[in-house]
Amino acid sequence: MLKTFLQLLGEDAPVFRRYAWMAVAHGLLCGLTITALAPLLSRLLAGDLGGAARWLAVLLAGVIACWTWRRRVEQAGVRVGTTVLQTARHRLGDHVASLPVGWFTPQNTARLSHIVTQGTMAVAQLPAHVFTPVIGGLVTPFVIVGALFALHWQLGLIALAGLPLLAGVLFLTGRLARRADGAFHERYAGASQRMVEFSQAQSVLRAFNGEGGGMRFLEQAVDRQRQSATRLIFLSSLAAVLNVWAIQAVFAALLVAAAVWLNGSLGGALATPDVIGAIVALLLVGRYIDPLLEVAGYGDALRGARGQLDAIRELFAVQPLPETDTPQAPGDAAIELRGLHFRYAPDAAEVLRGIDLRIAPGSMTALIGPSGSGKTTLARLIARFFDASQGSVLIGGVDVRRMSGAQLAGQLSQIFQDSYLFTGSIADNIRVGKPDATEAELMQAARQAGVTEIVARLPQGMDTPVGEGGARLSGGERQRIAIARALLKNAPILLVDEATAALDAENQHVIAETLARLRGRCTLVVIAHQLSTVAMADQIVVLEDGRVVEQGAPADLRERQGRYAEFLAQRQAAKGWRITAADGARP
Repeated sequence: MLKTFLQLLGEDAPVFRRYAWMAVAHGLLCGLTITALAPLLSRLLAGDLGGAARWLAVLLAGVIACWTWRRRVEQAGVRVGTTVLQTARHRLGDHVASLPVGWFTPQNTARLSHIVTQGTMAVAQLPAHVFTPVIGGLVTPFVIVGALFALHWQLGLIALAGLPLLAGVLFLTGRLARRADGAFHERYAGASQRMVEFSQAQSVLRAFNGEGGGMRFLEQAVDRQRQSATRLIFLSSLAAVLNVWAIQAVFAALLVAAAVWLNGSLGGALATPDVIGAIVALLLVGRYIDPLLEVAGYGDALRGARGQLDAIRELFAVQPLPETDTPQAPGDAAIELRGLHFRYAPDAAEVLRGIDLRIAPGSMTALIGPSGSGKTTLARLIARFFDASQGSVLIGGVDVRRMSGAQLAGQLSQIFQDSYLFTGSIADNIRVGKPDATEAELMQAARQAGVTEIVARLPQGMDTPVGEGGARLSGGERQRIAIARALLKNAPILLVDEATAALDAENQHVIAETLARLRGRCTLVVIAHQLSTVAMADQIVVLEDGRVVEQGAPADLRERQGRYAEFLAQRQAAKGWRITAADGARP
């Protein structure tokens, strides 16, 4: 737990270490102040008023010192919390920025959002509000145990033996509720993701679910969160009860031992100092359990903090793709795959199996095949979203693992099926491809992608805000802006994943024309199902079940009457269907 906290602080860890030593010193000071009660009460019971007055002064000085030092400890804790908020998120951001793009699944993105928003805030509150009383509650009993040993070694031994016993109980009860706490946070993140999804997809949900707006998925997520919260409350309550019972059991054992000793002192021939010692020991026994009860009271806070820190630790445990110390520049824009195998997890099935493929520089290659055949995975491996499980991906004769991240990024532009636009203007989103582009370069890319036709209809032109994620624009308009962004970057290789999927005929035509103009200017790798896009390719690669089953020029593959010919027949048959008023649907 503390290791993760220090990892989160990084170079600022000395701020926390200083605070921790101050908190330990506060616990020792509190323990010594409490033990001052022993000589004070002893002198008072013995009738030594002068000695009692001196020890009373010591006690008061200790109380003032504890109060003053506690304020300094809390201020140091606040400084640690402020440091967490100021630097830890940057440190998390730097780490996440180094992770492979393939890590950013919807589930991982939801976890990351939960950690950055609620996780770091909860962790930042720990030093001032949780660690200070807990550290003091753990240190103070050891000082009191030392005083009990001085008064009556049997009581000291019982108190000392009780500490590891209580630690064991706290550990077991912590494990009892920790899984429930982790499940709750997971369900909470899932419900938050569903909430955002529900608000963003209202048009689709209402179209298919009526006025209810498709509440089913959201209700299921909220119900799972409620169930996990109920289980967490039950187990947390049970853990708190068990902790208190364990502390009270140790207290009972000490009380019985002290009572037996006091009974023997009163009934026997022991000296008065022994009777006084027994009475003072009873007082210290009562003070012994107070800090332990306080520690037990912070059990829920500690478990919650551990859950947040475990999530942060798991995030830091995700390793970025290794970077070479001696990067090599590619010779050209050729792409070559050698014996490529890939699986998303060690125990998962292979998605790609023994892919051997060469794509000449400046050529256009179309990847086709049924859903799940591995087309998108192959394109992502070229962009090094992941590293191959076996085999290699080469660009310009250089393994992508032997290139720096900047070198590889400079070689590639990508257009996805769902293009994301950032909040800002149309021009801002196009400039993502090349932030230092001139106005002429920007407008040229916009014209080539058909964006000028869009902005001509808008009052603010290129300065029109696109909204969050491009919500103010249609799917075709967002796709044209994404293509303009890729054109402005002017990278030697362009990867296009289903660029014309779910678009109207006009947008499909514009995008197809743009791809046609790019032939020969850059290496094109296109995943497509549109005949117009596939037909212009220099090379067609047919994937099925993670393997290349056909490969060659379009004319050659048509003559083979294989899988590509089947693909053409299916597309032409689908294109030939029409709807008439008299006959319904017919070819």
